[in-house]
Amino acid sequence: MKVLLAVDGSAYTKKMLAYLAAHELFSPKNDYTAFTAQLALPPQARAALGKEVVAKYYEDEGKGVMDPVTKFLKRHGMTVKSLCKTGRPGGLIAKLAEDGKFDLVVMGSHGHGALVNLVMGSVATQVLANCKVPVLIVR
Repeated sequence: MKVLLAVDGSAYTKKMLAYLAAHELFSPKNDYTAFTAQLALPPQARAALGKEVVAKYYEDEGKGVMDPVTKFLKRHGMTVKSLCKTGRPGGLIAKLAEDGKFDLVVMGSHGHGALVNLVMGSVATQVLANCKVPVLIVR
């Protein structure tokens, strides 16, 4: 099974990873891709900082999210490919799930913006609304 893990480094990402490790459905035999997206910096900030600084910022942010995910999954015998992009996470996750022909998207119910949407995070809501691939949301 080809599984897309939408991660952002939040407590709900950690809960989602623990869920994966505890359930037989998610075996090391599956093909895992971890994906994270950072919102783009405002245009004025990008212009003031310069291309190199902005690129380094995005790279560092992606690495900060991906390193713990990769280490956790490796400890549990799973290998994972990592993918980082800049843009609106909900739309990017849904598009990648479809374009990449994934069988399942797994994500936490909330991310860093958990206070914005108390019942379910706005990114999870966007993914559910736009994704044609089955989505498992871990709370």
